[in-house]
Amino acid sequence: MKKIYYKITSVLLALIVLLSTMSFSLDMHFCGDQLVDFSISDKANTCLMKTEMTKTSSSCEVMKMEMGCCSDVEVVFEGRDDLKISFDQLTFNQQVFVASSVYSYISRFEGFDENLVPLKDYKPPPLIRDLQILDQTFLI
Repeated sequence: MKKIYYKITSVLLALIVLLSTMSFSLDMHFCGDQLVDFSISDKANTCLMKTEMTKTSSSCEVMKMEMGCCSDVEVVFEGRDDLKISFDQLTFNQQVFVASSVYSYISRFEGFDENLVPLKDYKPPPLIRDLQILDQTFLI
């Protein structure tokens, strides 16, 4: 269960970083209150309608539409580009800290040549009284 939780968390964090660094723009073209065209990467196509009232030879009126209330809306989502910190921008103390952390992490996995017992030459102090019986403290 723990491995699944870690995998889900790592995928979610990777998606958050990806989406926060990615930038894109949305172009929308409205005629009045109605959305006519929508584009994510390209420019939205504009409507080229004209309004004219004309009389034809018959008694019918022909109406061609030109909407002067057309508008283009562009929404730009800027991504972050300052997530990568260059190693050159670190101060000397920060570089020393990073180098010592990496060295101590790597040295954890190196094995010893022999089993060392650091206290094998020392003898325990002499037991004069048994303090546990004297104070009547026993481990249960």
